[in-house]
Amino acid sequence: MGLRLTDQSRHAETASYASTRHEGTGEQVGAKRVLDILIAAIALIVILPLLALVALGIRMQDGGKAIYWQKRYGLNGRTFNCFKLRSMVLDADVRLREILATDPEARAEWEATQKLTNDPRITPLGHFIRKTSIDELPQLINVLRGEMSLVGPRPIVENEISKYGEFYRDYCAVRPGLTGLWQVEGRSDTTYPERVQLDAKYARSRTFWGDIGIMLRTIPAVLLSRGAR
Repeated sequence: MGLRLTDQSRHAETASYASTRHEGTGEQVGAKRVLDILIAAIALIVILPLLALVALGIRMQDGGKAIYWQKRYGLNGRTFNCFKLRSMVLDADVRLREILATDPEARAEWEATQKLTNDPRITPLGHFIRKTSIDELPQLINVLRGEMSLVGPRPIVENEISKYGEFYRDYCAVRPGLTGLWQVEGRSDTTYPERVQLDAKYARSRTFWGDIGIMLRTIPAVLLSRGAR
């Protein structure tokens, strides 16, 4: 596949390709960014009481931090800290290693999808905020910072890059998003290769009005919890 593992070499391989192939016109990019800032700023103001209430509930569960961040890959292969409300136990990474080391079926599912259908690390409150996508709302901060967009591929971690293969360049051509084709086309009900194809399709054919359509389709997808885990 020709993709190396260091941030510098990966950025060198994807930056020029991304900026020339899928960026679109300056007007499209500018309009998308203005929309991102406007909606993200208004949404944060409106949902701040909800975020505070959920954060308090998470703190009361086990005394741990309510918000955590994880390194993800974004536009042109650059990394950023992606924010989420914590939906798992405090030692989730340790428990995952134990599960993958002792449960072959769970390990196979994780290698295929990067998810576990019955994940014992998720807290009771965590199940609720994942089903309703409330856990992802702090990423509105990432949108305001220019690291994410309202619409785009979901941000990925390093061990997911190999799953994209040649389509990783398509992924790097746009900012990752809060919602996207994958979310409205089935989310976790799809296979990982199908997710990759949807991300590549979006990167190659996105338009301003197409983004509006995806945002509108996101509303029933979230309300019905389609594909949410």
